[in-house]
Formats: sequence, structure tokens, C-alpha cells
Amino acid sequence: MSFVADLYRISPNAGMAEFQEKLRLQHENSMHTELEKLLTTAKPSEAEISRKDFEGFKQLFHHFLQEKGPSVDWAKIQRPPEGSIQPYEKIKLKGLPADVASSLNKLAVVKLNGGLGTSMGCKGPKSLISVRNENTFLDLTVQQIEHLNKSYNADVPLVLMNSFNTDEDTKKILQKYSHHRVKIHTFNQSRYPRINKESLLPVATNMGLTGENEEAWYPPGHGDIYASFFNSGLLDKLIAEGKEYIFVSNIDNLGATVDLHILNHLMSQPSDKRCEFVMEVTDKTRADVKGGTLTQYDGKLRLLEIAQVPKAHVDEFKSVTKFKIFNTNNLWISLPAIKRLHEKNAMDMEIIVNPKTLDGGLNVIQLETAVGAAMKSFDNALGINVPRSRFLPVKTTSDLLLVMSNLYSMNAGSLTMSPKREFPTTPHVKLGSSFTKVQDFLKRIESIPDMLELDHLTVSGDVTFGKQVTLKGTVIIIANHGDRIDIPAGAMLENKIVSGNLRILDH
Repeated sequence: MSFVADLYRISPNAGMAEFQEKLRLQHENSMHTELEKLLTTAKPSEAEISRKDFEGFKQLFHHFLQEKGPSVDWAKIQRPPEGSIQPYEKIKLKGLPADVASSLNKLAVVKLNGGLGTSMGCKGPKSLISVRNENTFLDLTVQQIEHLNKSYNADVPLVLMNSFNTDEDTKKILQKYSHHRVKIHTFNQSRYPRINKESLLPVATNMGLTGENEEAWYPPGHGDIYASFFNSGLLDKLIAEGKEYIFVSNIDNLGATVDLHILNHLMSQPSDKRCEFVMEVTDKTRADVKGGTLTQYDGKLRLLEIAQVPKAHVDEFKSVTKFKIFNTNNLWISLPAIKRLHEKNAMDMEIIVNPKTLDGGLNVIQLETAVGAAMKSFDNALGINVPRSRFLPVKTTSDLLLVMSNLYSMNAGSLTMSPKREFPTTPHVKLGSSFTKVQDFLKRIESIPDMLELDHLTVSGDVTFGKQVTLKGTVIIIANHGDRIDIPAGAMLENKIVSGNLRILDH
């Protein structure tokens, strides 16, 4: 029998509020009992870490039980006030100080490295996928920071926030960077138990990660960075070393390099008006309608995510005219401020309830938070509207095709749009399901086409590309079911639709 039925049996005449409170308490007590049982199965070396993780999880679960409906009142949402989102050009006008190194020495770079490459058909951490000239996301990151340290004789460390999914494989690979001029630290984000949607109890039967418990755990979103960074001891270590800010970004965003102008803006503020949190935003296009945006809410600058929007207002949220910018998840955050807010338990982040279905068909929920959601807890928070080039995420093989192509040139791990491209916008590329996995993508494309003059590419069905193909304007290639199209080596397609069958056979 469910909790609800139990409670109706216990108190059919109780007031609704009292009934709900009893229900909440019963859920909470049952959860705490189950968590304690799980902790008894932890290895001695992991028990303390797991207990800290569970403390964070209990808080999240408590808030989840308290929540009623959407977490925002739509009527209270206002446009950000004048000056709360600064244009990047204005910040760049300040120029750079003579001593860039002293600012760099107060910075650490944090990359969110908890994700796997499964959506692109790869095993292991996503950061170990090759994206350019055999370089992985991690290689490019190390090259960028090493170049910065050498150019300015600085000491900017790289910090990787791993998850239990990526930690072991990442640590093995880190040995190859031991002779690079960049200190690398890692810490693990928390490990939280997935919750059975019906009973609201953990799915896990013990603290193990294998067998029946393989799907019982999850890393709880990048909002967990604050607690896990603090709990790891690394936050205090970096503060003791004189670090004042971290630059946080997703490891798969190849545009997220250290920007010296933004760093200088932070460092040049008067100490009583120090900006504790900067979110880089960029102009929305039709492709970004689901991205989180900045609003003014209860007198604070606040990130608004699509999951928080009441259903009746989703179309309004997606509008490019009302909400013109979106969050790139490139963030600059004050280390002392993280420490202060965490110690006071004052980090306010909305809960994202993420429903999942496990392989066996069991419906579960994951409680997550987003790093940018804490923005409203920090003093003097600011948005900076940056060029689109600072947002170059690689989520699919369509994105991979772009970053591997001659649209970009690479220097010291950083990708920049080729000066040979006449207009700065990126082409719209949509590769069909035959290209989803990286290994299929690489098999089907003998060499990356010349895309300097491409506007739009759609490919669907069983299609292959020979060497040295050139694509210009709008190119649509559609092989219907049972057909196959081989684009011959050296072909030049400009404003073409290719369909039907086109086979090129060796003889």
C-alpha cells in the first residue's frame, strides 16, 4: 500500500495541510532510515565522503518535498535592469594592465568533467574524445592553459570536477601531462541515489556501483560544484594559495578560454563593490530557444531555466524578442564568496527534477541543480554579453564536423574562426542518425569537406563522403530507405539537393 493510502487510513479527517506535513515527514524519515542502511555497506575508505554526499542529498530531498508547482511566479519576472548585463565591447575598451600575470595568478580554471561520451557512441569520459588533429577536449584545455602560463609567466592551475563515472579514466590519462607547465587538480562531484518514483526511496540496495546497483546512482548536476569543491578541501587550498576567482565552464565548450578582459574587469573593481559572480551570456538564435536566460526577480539578477517556466508561458520563454540572450555556462565566481555562502548554508538553487527510466523499466527521479542558478545568492552579480565565438559546444557529431573543418584554425589549443570565411556565423549542420556515433561518422567521411562557404548542410540516410569534397551555400543530401549516396572524391556541391541513389564502386 502507498504512503498516501496509509495516511488516509490513519487520519481521514485531518486537515489537508496537516495531512501533507505528515506525509512529508514520513517520506523524509523513511529516506533517512534507508540512507543510514546504505552507509553501513560503504567501504571504510569511502564512508566519510558518502556521509557528506548524503547530507547534501538530504537537503535537496527536503526541498523537493516542500516544493509546490513551478518555482517562479511569472508575474514577478522582469527584464534585467540597465547595466546589469554589460556588452563585452565595453569591458574590452578598458584595455589590459601592464601586469597581467598578477591577475592570472589569482585565477584557477575549473572544467566540468563529469559527463560520458555515450550520446556520441563513445565509452568513457566525453573529455577524452578526439576533436581536432587527434587532440581531445582535455588535450586542448591543457594546451590553452599551458600557453597562458608560458606567455605571461603565470601559475593558473586547471581543476577538473569529475564524477564517479569519469574519475578513474581521467586520472589514468593525467599522467601524460606531468611535464606540461600547468598544475592539475581533481575533485569528485557527489554521488546521489536515484529515487523510485512511486515509493520515493532509494533504488540502491548497497553502496556498490556494479551489478544490480549499476544504475542506482547519479552525479547531481553541475550545481553540486559548490558543496563538493568545499568538501574536497581544494577550495580552502586554492584560497590559501592566493586564488580569488575560478573560471568555470563545460569541458566540451571549445570557445570557453580564459578571457583577459573579463578577468581584468573583475580584478579592477573596488573591494567593497567586488563582483562575486559573472555569467557570460550571448545573443539567442532560433537554435538556442531552450537555453536559460537572465531575468530580474525579487530585486536580484536570476537565471531562468525552461524547466522552471509554467507551461502556459513556455512559448513566451522561447521567444527571441522578449528574452534575447541565453546562458553559455561560462562563469567567473569568487572563491571567498563560495566559502562564505556554503558555510552559511545560503546557496539558493532551484531543484531540477529529472525523470528517468532504468533499463529494467523502473521509473526513477534524479534531483539536480545547475551551477548558474546560485547567481542570485552572490553580491553584485553581473551578466556580460559575449561574442558567439565563446560558445562552441560539441554535443553531437554535427558539432564535431564543424570544429574539425577548415572553418576553424587552431593555435595553442584555441579554435578561432578562419579569416578566410567571409561572414562570422557558423553554418547550420544537421547529420542524420547514421552519423550519430563517432566511429560511424569517421567511417562515412574520408576527409572533412571544405566548408568555408557553407551556409546549411542536411544529410540523411546512408551517405558517404570521399576525399576533398567542397560544400557551398545550402546542400541537402537525402538517401531514402534502401538507397545509398556516395559523394565522390573532389566533388564540389553548391546550392544542391542530392537524392535517390549514387553509388561509386571500385573496379
